[in-house]
Formats: sequence, C-alpha cells, structure tokens
Amino acid sequence: MSQKRIAFLRKQFQKENLDCMVIARADRIFYLCGYTGSNGLLVVTDKTALFLTDFRYTDQAKKEVRGARVHVMTKGDLLACLAEFPQLNKKNLRLGFSAEYFSLVERDRLKEALPNILPIPADNVVAELGWVKDAQEIKHIARAAEIGDIAFERILNLLKPGVREREVAAELEYQMKMLGSEKPAFDSIVASGYRSAMPHGEASDKKLAKGDFVTFDFGAVVNRYVSDMTRTVVIGRATQRQKKIYNLVLKAQKAGVAKVRAGIEAKAVDDTCRRIITRAGYGKNFGHGTGHGIGVYFDPIHSGPRLSTISNDTLKVNNVITVEPGIYISGWGGVRIEDDVVVTKTGHRVLNQARKNLLEL
Repeated sequence: MSQKRIAFLRKQFQKENLDCMVIARADRIFYLCGYTGSNGLLVVTDKTALFLTDFRYTDQAKKEVRGARVHVMTKGDLLACLAEFPQLNKKNLRLGFSAEYFSLVERDRLKEALPNILPIPADNVVAELGWVKDAQEIKHIARAAEIGDIAFERILNLLKPGVREREVAAELEYQMKMLGSEKPAFDSIVASGYRSAMPHGEASDKKLAKGDFVTFDFGAVVNRYVSDMTRTVVIGRATQRQKKIYNLVLKAQKAGVAKVRAGIEAKAVDDTCRRIITRAGYGKNFGHGTGHGIGVYFDPIHSGPRLSTISNDTLKVNNVITVEPGIYISGWGGVRIEDDVVVTKTGHRVLNQARKNLLEL
C-alpha cells in the first residue's frame, strides 16, 4: 500500500514539473510510509524514496517504514542532514515542499543544506492527499466511531447535578481507552450550561446543574485513524426553549446528512443546514462550518473536504466527513450534533449510531 501511495504522490508532483518532494508533516508521513514516530522526514524523488530519522527511532523506523529506504542520522537536524545526499543537491533541482507547514526558518535551513536546488511551494500537490479512503481506512474509522458511540452511552448515568465536567471527560476517555482507543482524538469537549455556547469549550471544573445543556465533542483513535462525534443532552427536564433549539439543530443536521453524495459541492451541504437555521432566525448563532474531513490522527484533526460557505471542495466516493451544525446563544447555552459520514457510490453511510433524540437525564 505504501508503494502505491508514494507512486501516486510521485505522479502528482511530476505533473507540476517537480523533480522531488520533501514531506515533513507527521500525518502525511504516516499515510505514505507507515511511520508513527515524532521525528521524521520523507523525500520522494522520481525514482526513490528516502526516509530520515534520528537514532532514537532506529528500531521503530526499521519496523514501520514501508516503501522508502531508511537512513538513521546521528547528528544534526534532519533538514541539515539532506546535505549528505548529493543526488538531492543537483543544480536547479526543483524540490517541492508544503509551505503551509514549513516555517521561514525551516525554508532557510533547507536552502542552506541544499544550496543548488530551487525550493518550490507545492501545497497543491499534497492538498488532497488521503482525502479518499480505502476500505481498510474506513474500517478503522468505523471502529473508532463505534467506540465513541458505546463510550457515550456508558457515561450517561454519570450525568447528575454536582458532577464536574472534568470528571465526565475523564470517564469518557477512560471508557474509550478500555474499548480499544489508542488515545483521545483531541482534547474532549464537555461544556455545560452557559459554557455549552462555547463551540470549543474543553472540560472545566464547572459542576453540572439541573436544567443544563451538556455538549460532548470527542473522538477515539484506532490504528491512527480518528472519529469525531458530538451529542448534546439536558440534565433534568428540558424547557420549551431548549426543545425548540435542539429540534432545530437536529432537523438541520439530518437534512445535511441527507444531502451528502458523491459529486455534490461540499458547500451545498453547509447551505442546506445553514438555510434551515437561518430561516428560523438563528443564522447569527451558527458561526462555524458545517463539517470537515477526518482520517489520520493529527492536531488539529480537521482535514478536507471542508463543508463551509467558502469551500471549493467537491465530495468524492470514500471521503469521510463530519456533519455538525450548531446554535450557540451566549450566556444561555448551545446545541451541536455531529456524525461521521462516509460518501458512498449510492449516497452516504452514517457511522455513528448513538441516539440523537433529545435525552433528558
């Protein structure tokens, strides 16, 4: 599989008239050659692939890396070590790199190590790398989604007045770990009461209180692939206003999911959700995109295609995306509902099975 992915990358950069490509971002390195360590550099030329790491990862690299020749460097940073490979320092060699993840300092070090090359920003070459999943990748994501579903159901009996958000998050992450998750996909969000109006309200010391909305946004990791789901519940009986806001978000979320299919513009899914919320008078309270792609674990976990008003992406078979509209009212609370969705040949498949009806606990 690694050889096929590297061969695909090679074809892509050759279309852009590049001679080689240097990959430094961890998730892309894992996707291309299987390495999971924290220090590595992959260089793909027209004929070969070189993987560089340092002494700490000798055994790990030899065990994990596929499709590339491993070179363990004993001194200097990896960019400086590129000077040891004369084939990379040919005059006017067109070397592509991702400017989005290369700092100016790193760019200078690259040019210092290889003074004869022409370093060329080539984000377009790797922009959609890994967006379309194979069957094994979808299997991993589906298992991660299943773990999230089960863990969510398991922690519901913990949700009582007086319990702190941090305690709930800890139990949620523990349950995911016990079910086989390697780690949380990201810092788990548990936001209750007025804090549920914070789209990224990571768990705090706030205690749950009767009448609170509680929003959970979390994910599991299986074989380095992530899930990402959101559910919102109420502690005690919901008010009419809470029911109104919740059912509006649920209506928008279901409509967005129903819109998902191959060939449709990603922003059309966003528009479907946003139109429902806006027509109900809450457009200003939905201030983020409707969704994003997921795949290999990385921080942040968001990848493409992106579902937003400004997206130019088109959905393709075997994209895995989230659909997650929300309404957030400052000082009162908020609701978000999110599922992971696979784009299929005939439409879509929702991976999450956790209940979406309003739970009054």
